Amino acid sequence: MKRVLITAALVILLIIGLLLLPPVRARLIALTLPDHPDWPAPQDQLQPGTEGPVYYATTSPYDLEIILGNMALSRPTTGKGFLSYPQQASTDNPVPAMVIVPGSGGITPGREHEYAAWFNQRGIAAFVVEYYEPRGFSRDANYVIRTSSVTEFDLIADAYAALKLLQTSASIDSRRIGIIGFSYGGMAARLAMDRRIHQALAPDAYPFNLHIDAYGPCYQDLQSDNVGDAPLLTLRGTEDASNDLVACRQREDALRALGTEVTAHLYEGAGHAWEASVPRFFSEDSPYLAGCELVYDDNGRPLLNGEYLNEYTADASHAEKMLSRFTSAPKFKDCVGFGYIVGFDEPVRDRAYADIEAFLEQYWGPLGVGP
Repeated sequence: MKRVLITAALVILLIIGLLLLPPVRARLIALTLPDHPDWPAPQDQLQPGTEGPVYYATTSPYDLEIILGNMALSRPTTGKGFLSYPQQASTDNPVPAMVIVPGSGGITPGREHEYAAWFNQRGIAAFVVEYYEPRGFSRDANYVIRTSSVTEFDLIADAYAALKLLQTSASIDSRRIGIIGFSYGGMAARLAMDRRIHQALAPDAYPFNLHIDAYGPCYQDLQSDNVGDAPLLTLRGTEDASNDLVACRQREDALRALGTEVTAHLYEGAGHAWEASVPRFFSEDSPYLAGCELVYDDNGRPLLNGEYLNEYTADASHAEKMLSRFTSAPKFKDCVGFGYIVGFDEPVRDRAYADIEAFLEQYWGPLGVGP
């Protein structure tokens, strides 16, 4: 009996030891990941009158290092978006367009589709990016798993793929396509200003004509001086702890130093996601980063406090990269906070609409008319 108990204990210890091995843990993560859905063949040309759900070719690079160095390692993906036109759009009257990138919670009631309708009313086509569903995740999927599996660089890849597709429409002015993102998507919209990314993802397309970052976190510094000449609008709230306002000001000032026209609006008393159709509340469990900075080297690898954040190679599996994200969490222990204000704030929403409209008219002229 004693020998049996010792053997059982050794087996348990062996199993625990195996579970602690990175390859085993990565394999377990891989078993939980959903497959990409089997969708219709992606469109590579927008036909006149095409609206509603659109399936298009995109890719899932996961890391900036893949975008800058080896897109052959990026996973081909069939993306999904929702396209809508203003009434006056036609081949004789091509209109500007906006690519709309959601936050980390995905498409949110009160925000992305409502912005699309708002743009349409002002003579602008809109393309709402759905970036979770193409990678197998439903709205009910675990938030941490979703955001660890689909990165900001996947969002950027989707946005540039949408840009290329929109430029095939004779009803859209290819030189007047902008991008707006919210929270996670706002960060992506700002990082997409990097012309190295444009050259890697859409070299034959005109770049985004303007960028709008609505309360996107600012803890990443790509250290790139190649940002082109498209202007940037940023919208933030003083009570939104998810935006480190000191870091955001540094990002904006760095762009200004490179010659970028940056218009920044800071709304007193505003929280996060002021368009969302949930009552304003304090989300005490929502995490954020403040007081730390991810700096990227020339190859696109992130460093935190001078040390590389991830140790995996560029050809590591998706699950191995996710595991590295999970296990790197303790490195952020000194700059992780929890809790910030979220939810509907009508006066702030209306001010944001007005500031966006003024920004668009500054660079595109009166809305609702041709160039």
